[in-house]
Amino acid sequence: MVVTVTAAGLHPVVKSQANGSHYASPKALPFIPGVDGVGRLEDGTRVYFGISRMPFGTFAEHCVTGRSMCLPIPDALGDATAAALLNPGMSSWAALTARAQFVAGDSVLILGATGVAGQLAVQTAKRLGARRVVAVGRNPQVLENLQPWADAVISLNLEQEALISSFRGEWAKDAIDVVLDYLWGAPAERVLEAISQKGFKSAASRIRFVQIGASAGPTISLPAASLRSSALELMGSGFGSVSIAKILQSAADFISEAAREPFQIKVDTAPLSEVAALWNVPQEGARRVFQP
Repeated sequence: MVVTVTAAGLHPVVKSQANGSHYASPKALPFIPGVDGVGRLEDGTRVYFGISRMPFGTFAEHCVTGRSMCLPIPDALGDATAAALLNPGMSSWAALTARAQFVAGDSVLILGATGVAGQLAVQTAKRLGARRVVAVGRNPQVLENLQPWADAVISLNLEQEALISSFRGEWAKDAIDVVLDYLWGAPAERVLEAISQKGFKSAASRIRFVQIGASAGPTISLPAASLRSSALELMGSGFGSVSIAKILQSAADFISEAAREPFQIKVDTAPLSEVAALWNVPQEGARRVFQP
């Protein structure tokens, strides 16, 4: 299918695929960036689409994709908003529903809650019926703005021991069932240290730790005792660990939910002709969307 592109988001995965650091990067030229977007089919249908055939990417006026990769967009969602929302939004939707097997009443901690995907994850967890949501991030203003959905916030700017103590305090207050991790690196190490049991105690409650992003570092140090002393289950959520069918289902579910009640997200639009100038400009908590 040929799609006339109307909007495409500059997501972190777009940058990492382009620079070759993402595990799904083709590492071959020619290469056109862009993993998803919004556009119109030849019959005029407005769709969200993704997974274009190489070397075609969505940062273009026209793109090629398969019919099965296209999802209709309701009138309630504008082009730029849909292009900004879907990639970061379905990351937490798929992680919760497809990987963590989340059920209403579970308690969720979002590690990296002040990024765009993390902000949407906090809102998503609450909408899916989380008993309690703990938002963890560095930006104090964003943490404050998340409080309509977050039951508690933790700043990553705390000293190491204070941070670990804060994590343990949340577990003691109301055991966390699911961790959605957009950071990895040192912040993930602090969480894993906090949940390790000290001394011989009764069996700990099950914890599903879902790894989604690695903006704080690609590796961690994981002591064996962290696994033996807790009911920890480590898993990833992304291309490869989640089937294309489940990714598309998550996108469709997220579109329906966003049309029913808008998610809060900052969108920064720009002409596609400015992509070179804006590629490395910080997005300051917003999702940049290019429009041909």
